[in-house]
Amino acid sequence: MDRVQQTTVARLTAQAETLVPTRRRRSRGWLVRRVLLLADLIGLVAAFVVAQLFLGDVFDRVNPDVAELFVFFLISLPAWAVAAKLYGLYDRDEERTDHSTSDDVVGVFHLVTVGAWILYVGARLTEVTTPNLEKTALFWALAILFITVGRALGRSLVRRSASYVQNAVVVGGGQVGQLVARKYLLHPEYGIRLLGVVDDDPLERRDELQGIEIWPTDRLLDLVQERQIDRVVFAFSQAPHEHTLSLIRGLRELNVQIDLVPRLYEVLPPNVDVHSVEGLALLSLRPLRISRSSRFVKRSLDVVGASLLLLLTAPLFALFAWRIRRDSPGPVFFRQTRLGQDMKEFTALKFRTMTDARHDGEHLEYVQSIMSSSASVGDNGLYKLERPDAVTKTGRWLRKTSLDELPQLVNVLRGDMSLVGPRPCIPYETELFGPHHFERFLVPAGLTGLWQVTARSRATFGEALDLDVAYARGWSLGLDLRLLARTPLQLFRDRGGTR
Repeated sequence: MDRVQQTTVARLTAQAETLVPTRRRRSRGWLVRRVLLLADLIGLVAAFVVAQLFLGDVFDRVNPDVAELFVFFLISLPAWAVAAKLYGLYDRDEERTDHSTSDDVVGVFHLVTVGAWILYVGARLTEVTTPNLEKTALFWALAILFITVGRALGRSLVRRSASYVQNAVVVGGGQVGQLVARKYLLHPEYGIRLLGVVDDDPLERRDELQGIEIWPTDRLLDLVQERQIDRVVFAFSQAPHEHTLSLIRGLRELNVQIDLVPRLYEVLPPNVDVHSVEGLALLSLRPLRISRSSRFVKRSLDVVGASLLLLLTAPLFALFAWRIRRDSPGPVFFRQTRLGQDMKEFTALKFRTMTDARHDGEHLEYVQSIMSSSASVGDNGLYKLERPDAVTKTGRWLRKTSLDELPQLVNVLRGDMSLVGPRPCIPYETELFGPHHFERFLVPAGLTGLWQVTARSRATFGEALDLDVAYARGWSLGLDLRLLARTPLQLFRDRGGTR
């Protein structure tokens, strides 16, 4: 990369880091999620009432079983909504230009099938009420029908709203970029308002694109804010590879939908979404910011999970405290300043595993040495700083099993951390970050996460940061649940812990 390109990349990176998003209008996703949730709840309640009316009398006050079952059903509605969220039934419309209700049918069928029979079996086992098998089967069939019809009607209504329309630009003024732009112009049903094309050296515009504005690439980040752009499509721009990657990383900070005509594998998360524009495949990078409803569900999971775990592990806290004080003088807990979401500082708690002394300088020096993926592992086969003289006997076992991090459940309850997320890093470690590594701060730091489950001390520091970024880019509630399920299997494997 020549000097001019290096200067451009540095300027774009600095621009991305200093831009503060302005207040944006309500997005397509904000509107569609609420309409679909309403359609689902109405469809479920309607299916229940119709099933009771058809095979009984839902308004029969002398039948306590019907009343009890209806109350039991109403209490279960939030669980239905959370399950639909886990199935991804509320998130696709914002990401995909061609998503329709027919794409939801399989998910709705699976959701209602699982939910109806869990409800039936749950009522039977708990003896809260005695559900009728025929009514349950009828409810199952009607719920699939009503939810599907309700979603179709809801989408037809919201597509008439101005909030459904997404402002978009295409990066790339070559043949592919102009082809994508033409498809958007010819298909208003996608709900895409094409504002212009971004390219420093575009080809001559096609006849269909006459009148469409063309902007230079160094204006892109400003345009996203000034014109309230919701979607940016990268279609084989002539810009240098590193230049394009810097643009994408800057856009990720601005919480916009990014589509890629397949290339640039370096920025693709594990759960990359594929959709199309008139048959042309696009890879979709969802916005990094977690939606308000997802934050609520994630936080609820954190509070419930951390509370239960603290209750169950209370005897371990007492045992470890006694062992730590017996091994060496000093406090039971090690307190250290860490960085959470949005780089907010907080005091992280861990069981003390070392002598009561500071070792930050030695740790920073070692982290610098394992930043590159070409760094060599230690004699123990791990990327882990060995300090046998500083680690206590009990601390050695706690670090090996990662149980030294158990007190961070308190941080989870406080809201400093989440059960799942990137490792909470030490402030001085950010000196070693590349520009894209700061994306890890867009989600809460976690007690466990993608790096802890898949690599731990087998990865270099740079690779660990990349895994944290991959988690932030590909976050979903389903991913959190999978990582939580895999965490216990990792605790007692002989892989070594972290500082």
